[in-house]
Amino acid sequence: MFLMLGILLYVYAGKNGIQLPRKSDELFPMIATQGYFPVIVGILFVIGLISSAYSAAGSALTALTTSFTVDILGVKGKSEAQVVKLRKRVHVGMAVVMGVVIFVFNWLNNTSVIDAVYILASYTYGPILGLFAFGIFVKKRVKDKYIPLVAIASPMLCFIIDKNSQVWFGGYSFSYELLILNALFTFIGLTFLIRK
Repeated sequence: MFLMLGILLYVYAGKNGIQLPRKSDELFPMIATQGYFPVIVGILFVIGLISSAYSAAGSALTALTTSFTVDILGVKGKSEAQVVKLRKRVHVGMAVVMGVVIFVFNWLNNTSVIDAVYILASYTYGPILGLFAFGIFVKKRVKDKYIPLVAIASPMLCFIIDKNSQVWFGGYSFSYELLILNALFTFIGLTFLIRK
């Protein structure tokens, strides 16, 4: 349904001589809010955008706050009042961090949001995929304290390869397959951490 709606927006823009925006994500907001449709469509667009953004951001913020408070800071041995106070501070801090990340992401991003999310996922989910595959296929224990180093080094190595791929590989440019490469580097790195 969303694919058909997207196609219809492009058909509508083509038939009405509307110049397409630089980012494909900006087509619907442009058509909905710049007088091409009745005003009610623009109002409903803004209401729908705000409600979906609040829902997604609220649950992400709650999950980050809970995870950071419980897993990183620890709450064992603290009273309920101390935990509530700590949680409020972490919640405000996470909101600020999330806001900064959104602004930086918007500032650096020159493609569509979907494309940017997939590229970002190639770097962030690669180590997770590598860890998962290693756990499934290799039934050996590793030196746990070095796993974060491997999980950080793999995306950094992928970034270096991605930035130099056209020179090193005769014009080839990596895309979403960085996820597989990233997972492979993580898997290989973990094999060096196997306990003897």
